[in-house]
Amino acid sequence: MIRCVVVDDKPLAIDILNDYISKVPDLILVFSSTNPLTALEYVMKSEVDLVFLDIQMPQLNGVQFMKIVNEKCQIILTTAYAEYALDGFENNAIDYLLKPVSFERFYKAVQKAMRHLNLNEVTQPIISYQPAEPENDFIFIKTEYKLIKVDTDDILFVEGMQNYVSIHTKTEKILSLQNIKKTEEQLPKKQFIRVHKSYIVAVKKINSIERSRIYIGDAIIPLGDVYKEQFYKLIEGKQ
Repeated sequence: MIRCVVVDDKPLAIDILNDYISKVPDLILVFSSTNPLTALEYVMKSEVDLVFLDIQMPQLNGVQFMKIVNEKCQIILTTAYAEYALDGFENNAIDYLLKPVSFERFYKAVQKAMRHLNLNEVTQPIISYQPAEPENDFIFIKTEYKLIKVDTDDILFVEGMQNYVSIHTKTEKILSLQNIKKTEEQLPKKQFIRVHKSYIVAVKKINSIERSRIYIGDAIIPLGDVYKEQFYKLIEGKQ
């Protein structure tokens, strides 16, 4: 069970998220507040797994809240302004929800949080329709000054380079300030796989495999020993 806290200076926004939380059996609401200082005190003293956090609040904004919490729990930001997403990613937010928040988008963010918490996928919510969404055909990559939209079908492979990654596409290389783990979490699981501590590849872009080497165009990518079993299961259709 994931213990959730909702923080927003608008009572209506809290009511909406509380209702969404109640629809997902794997979530439990343990606290909610319109006062970020009160909520911060609760989070620091209690066992909390996931916080739905508004960015724009008086006294203490969402980014300041995250910096104080310092990864004690997972954070999903809520905001009416998409431009604040970059601040959230820079402080390791799991996801951000753009207001007004739909249940489908809420549910997708919860699934992402589940993966970060190393738990099983959430149980289907008890409602009359199927909320699951198809995997996105694009991702947003964080560069130094902006977020860049990249079509996943254009990506050949991702190369980790210490504190940043290089996204190799059909036409260019995009340098991102986020690490390879964060990039892996963004990419569709059925299309991309980690093959080395420093590489993620697009499965359908692979030209050939020879021993511990993967060939994609002119690139030769190493296949790490710890990744081999999972990799061969995927390409042989056993997953």
